[in-house]
Amino acid sequence: QVQLVESGGGLVQAGGSLRLSCAASGRTFSSYAMGWFRQAPGKEREFVAAISRRGSSMDYSDSVKGRFTISRDNAKNTVYLQMNSLKPEDTAVYYCAARPSLMPSIYEYEYHYWGQGTQVTVSS
Repeated sequence: QVQLVESGGGLVQAGGSLRLSCAASGRTFSSYAMGWFRQAPGKEREFVAAISRRGSSMDYSDSVKGRFTISRDNAKNTVYLQMNSLKPEDTAVYYCAARPSLMPSIYEYEYHYWGQGTQVTVSS
């Protein structure tokens, strides 16, 4: 069992930056690949970024590639999402998720544990 708590969301102007954090409970954080997903109002939840168990492999959606960076610190049981050059279309609730596997995945159904989400709002 893993419990996930996101933080770091907020209101930022277009072009600005935010760093999201996701703190995981338990001693087995390093056993999980981690992902970030987001859901904008009226839209389905979508994949943003994911990282392998050891942090050596990352995947990004085309919409955030080059602007967002996912990383993790297994000693701190935390995964991060650094978001730069933010756009109004990045406005969404951002969720972190844990997948009991070595490798990351872009598929929501492969993640077993989810956080409660943190709101990111980008103003134009």
